[in-house]
Amino acid sequence: MSERIIMDAGPGLNFFSVNEERLLIGTVGRLAMPETVHAEIIRKSQQDHRFRAAESVLRRVTTGEYVIVLSDEVTDELSHASGFVIHQPLPQRKRSPKDLGETMVVTHAFAQALAGKSVVVLIDDGAGQQMVARASRQLDRLRIKTPEIGTISCITTVSVLRAAIGSEHIPDRGAMRTLYERMSALDDGLLPIEQTGLLDKALWRGRSSSQL
Repeated sequence: MSERIIMDAGPGLNFFSVNEERLLIGTVGRLAMPETVHAEIIRKSQQDHRFRAAESVLRRVTTGEYVIVLSDEVTDELSHASGFVIHQPLPQRKRSPKDLGETMVVTHAFAQALAGKSVVVLIDDGAGQQMVARASRQLDRLRIKTPEIGTISCITTVSVLRAAIGSEHIPDRGAMRTLYERMSALDDGLLPIEQTGLLDKALWRGRSSSQL
């Protein structure tokens, strides 16, 4: 069974800060985020004017249930999952704010996978992606004895943009370049667009008549 994609703060800020929530949700479906990630997006939108639009967009999509907020209360399920993901008690980990959003994203995903779900995580942070990969391998090992255990996989901002090629949101390569440049101004972790393959002619063949 496929669940809502669980989103980290980075992609949320990328899409919400440029008012492209319709592109995001229209491409990947409805989303979820941990309370920690929700708070991080709100905090950054209030502290940095570049992300100012993200707060109002986030409030709108959560009110409309396009995005739900997952409780970070320490439950038995989350505690059990955190033992595999971070190898320390969750209350102790929550006292350290560094990279807590990524940790909670993967912990929630792992808990859902243990319950038999096929979970997709939307995360750009390199360390977070490595955490997802380790969690996925751990689930593979557990599945040997318990076949009903689910899976975790990872997508990124670039993955979403690639999936939206030729849509009403990104109808041509010029629109892709413009949008990516707006996002890159917010997220210095995004590679130059020439290194992403998003402008490759093969991706656009038959999906757009525009040429750069």
